[in-house]
Amino acid sequence: MNEILNCVLMHPSDQITLIISRIYRRGMTTTSGGNISIIDENGDIWITPSAVDKGTLTAADIICVKSDGAIIGKHKPSSEFPFHKAIYDNRPDLKAIIHAHPPALVSFSIVRQIPNTNVITQAKNVCGSIGYADYELPGSKALGEKIAAEFKKGYKAIIMENHGTVLGGSDLNDAYDRFETFEFSARAILFSKSLGNTNYLTDQQIDAYDSQLPGLMPEMETVVYPPDETVKRTEICNIVRRACRQGLMISSYGTVSVRWKKNDFLITPTHLSRWNIMLEDVVQIKDGKREPGKIPSRAVMLHQKIYEQNPHINSIIITQPPYLMAFGIGNTKFDVRTIPESWIFLQDVPILSYGSQFETETIIPSILSKTPAIIVQNDSILVTGDKLLQTFDKLEVAEFSAKSLVLAAPLGQLVPINDTQIEELRKAFLG
Repeated sequence: MNEILNCVLMHPSDQITLIISRIYRRGMTTTSGGNISIIDENGDIWITPSAVDKGTLTAADIICVKSDGAIIGKHKPSSEFPFHKAIYDNRPDLKAIIHAHPPALVSFSIVRQIPNTNVITQAKNVCGSIGYADYELPGSKALGEKIAAEFKKGYKAIIMENHGTVLGGSDLNDAYDRFETFEFSARAILFSKSLGNTNYLTDQQIDAYDSQLPGLMPEMETVVYPPDETVKRTEICNIVRRACRQGLMISSYGTVSVRWKKNDFLITPTHLSRWNIMLEDVVQIKDGKREPGKIPSRAVMLHQKIYEQNPHINSIIITQPPYLMAFGIGNTKFDVRTIPESWIFLQDVPILSYGSQFETETIIPSILSKTPAIIVQNDSILVTGDKLLQTFDKLEVAEFSAKSLVLAAPLGQLVPINDTQIEELRKAFLG
């Protein structure tokens, strides 16, 4: 299944097949677990089948339960169909539902807690307030009633006690964005707790973040797309999709840009699922103006200032990998003196206080003149480099390093490479 397609333009069976395959490959469901449904304009519900391998589902396996109750398909519909139907009956604004047992959210489910999504600036806006459904027998009418009652309160995301999670959306893309962001938030919280500290944003801080929307750049009167520009668009799209596949970026957040000529550059747009990015979505920024009819990332002014003040930087990635964000959420020192590769690629990665991401003209561009990466507390990691693939490599190394530190936390305290060894690395690899 081609993941660069916008799934809402596809047949419901193809949409469901694409998204369940993505969820399975990302380790957010098992062979037998989870189910997805879509209700179409006729009131027919398309749903994953019961007892069919989630890793090999095809469009032919998806079941249609007609509005009159007739079942069309070669399998039985999911055993959880009753609660899907109950949700649609109570929430006509929802057109797609995802239920699964992703490990981090199940962790909260089995200790009967609701994750506080105020750990990341955009997570609360994507997930909304979270409901909680008490335990009932899977597939039972009682479970459907409990879940539907929570959705009736206006929630779009719910923790199911000792079971998992269920989320709804205006379409399947919307539901998946919410699902992925919710699981990401849960992972980041758990990883930060293993480091000993978790810092949450207040609603006022999130509201202040939302109010910091930059004014739109003026539009260009004319735009040209020479071959070298198209090459850079392709490079951006490939890296964004790769980051999504590898869990280094989620559908609701992530920005990539590449310098084109002088201080002109190309950047990803806002309000687009990162999984679905196409060449024509990328926004050209030239002479401080944007490509006509397109809205660049809200971080566009930060990217522009970084390029203007740092001629050695030719590519930028801003994203939220869960292990790195454990350090940002916990405001815990991210010490990359773990193995030689980590220090050579990253040297030191400072953590800036929340809010510094808005001070585009001073703090961040200046720091990036001396170090290739920074973490902004409760916001993101920003990685820079020459070629985009090199920048992506640094991001991978940083996330692997963060993962090693999180996994090592129960074993004991980091014993870092010492100052003498660091100086040897500096002379050998950095001149």
